[in-house]
Amino acid sequence: MSEERTVQFGYERVSAGEKTRRVEGIFRSVADRYDLMNDLMSLGSHRLMKRMTIEMSGVRAGHTVVDLAGGTGDFAALYAPLVQPDGRVILADINAAMLEVGRDRLLDRGITNVDCCLADAEALPFGDASVNCITIGFGLRNLTDKERALSEMCRVLAPGGRLLVLEFSKPENPLIDAAYSVFQSFWPGIGRAITGDADAYRYLVESIKVHPDQKALKLMMSDAGFIDVGYENLLTGVAAIHHGRKAYGEPGGPQDGATAP
Repeated sequence: MSEERTVQFGYERVSAGEKTRRVEGIFRSVADRYDLMNDLMSLGSHRLMKRMTIEMSGVRAGHTVVDLAGGTGDFAALYAPLVQPDGRVILADINAAMLEVGRDRLLDRGITNVDCCLADAEALPFGDASVNCITIGFGLRNLTDKERALSEMCRVLAPGGRLLVLEFSKPENPLIDAAYSVFQSFWPGIGRAITGDADAYRYLVESIKVHPDQKALKLMMSDAGFIDVGYENLLTGVAAIHHGRKAYGEPGGPQDGATAP
């Protein structure tokens, strides 16, 4: 019997199954304070980054949109008014605790046109060519098999549909990179104070360090079948918005009422 392949979990090499279990445990641990920690670690800039990502989506009324690894539903809340009255927003996450927090917060805000779906990004429970847009915010680096997940995203997108990946990346300015590393060194301590879990934010720092840089992720998206792939650096590359489209003329057409954006 062949050994289970190993993948990066921060700086460690662990089995694929072990990474999945550990990531699930991390997000279950921090779910209730996840948004507060995001505000503290990004000084609130993650909200502006998400709005910039939405503006690049081209989403309009009637579209079907998936907020993948959507956690507490920030993207879903922004998409909900854009797709009305006949569109659909799906908040999808593999972590039940995060999904529950997201669902409750959307309902508290009176947002009722979002469906919640417990879903593995590497085996999406959606039909071929059934989605107009997929957004994944600060979640791709946590996936066990990024290449497989990107291929799944391409499969479920309708021809012409867009993928937008907002993710931590690699600063291009050495001085900003050095300053950012110093700032990151405080995250585990802040995480311990706010959530009681320093290890979760130690992993966060490590996962950013080992995540593919902008050019590598661009190539991964192209290899998964996306066209017109590119990225826009934010804060000189502290984060980046990666974008690509599914080509027209690929096997299958829009299903479930989806139309190309």
